[in-house]
Amino acid sequence: MSALPANALEASYLQERRRQLRQRLRRNITLTIDYGIMIGLAIFFLFPIVFMVVSSFKPEKAIFDDLKTITWAFIPRDVTLENFTSVFRRVPFGQFMFNSTFIVLATVSAGLIVNSMIAFALARLRWKGKIIVLSLIIALSIVPLDAIVVPLLVLVNEFPWIDGSIGWLDTLHVQIVPFIADAFSIFLFYQFFIGIPRDFDEAAYIDGGSPFAVYRRIIVPLSRPVFATVAILQALFLWSSYLWPLMATRGEASRPLTVGITSFYGQDVKWAQILAFASMITIPVLILFLLFQKWFVQSVVASGLKG
Repeated sequence: MSALPANALEASYLQERRRQLRQRLRRNITLTIDYGIMIGLAIFFLFPIVFMVVSSFKPEKAIFDDLKTITWAFIPRDVTLENFTSVFRRVPFGQFMFNSTFIVLATVSAGLIVNSMIAFALARLRWKGKIIVLSLIIALSIVPLDAIVVPLLVLVNEFPWIDGSIGWLDTLHVQIVPFIADAFSIFLFYQFFIGIPRDFDEAAYIDGGSPFAVYRRIIVPLSRPVFATVAILQALFLWSSYLWPLMATRGEASRPLTVGITSFYGQDVKWAQILAFASMITIPVLILFLLFQKWFVQSVVASGLKG
């Protein structure tokens, strides 16, 4: 086979070079559009949060005066901490914060263990009736809390507690125990566990391991992303829960932050203090998501969760 002429080789090289440049240009344009859309959406959704935080450092009158100019609405002027100090003087914010933090930590910690073990039994063990149980769990996951809140309230009002008292109302455990087992969390764990190869289980059983050993030594270490995802979703739900604690608690001693903010609504509404209170509620949630966003994204991809 004779060699190609030099000019033919040069023409072929230039053609390939132009093709690569066109592909790179299309890729750069696509990336620019994608990042532009994502940045635009991020700015759109961050506007209310930025406005809330910035306005919480302004005097009451300055908030409404600055709304006349869109630029100054997002720029702090006459910065003051009076709104935050007023929050602590007006309500027991420390007690509210402790209640919310304790409720979230206790419920999420217990829920991770209970829900993951139920999902392990459904996904990795063989027993009669598990398809029926799984179907019931999926059905329960679409039932909103609002539909069962009244019968649940009547039920917990008749339950005894370890100190011998009857009725759980106006306590911390009434906001914890009913939400430890969660149908949606079980389903997320189940979806992730069935994707783990069963060869690991068989190898453990051959070595004499029990089902609990398989769960503890194999499934849990391989499932860190879904554990983080369930923790985030449950924490967000519990942190922002309003209807149940409003109905199940009466005094400030056991109320969480979301119910405590209602103390600011009355005849003398101070919006600057409300925004300061709301900022102190929102910032911990943002920090939580930023710390665990890597695990959250990995679990969403691995479990096939959409939306």
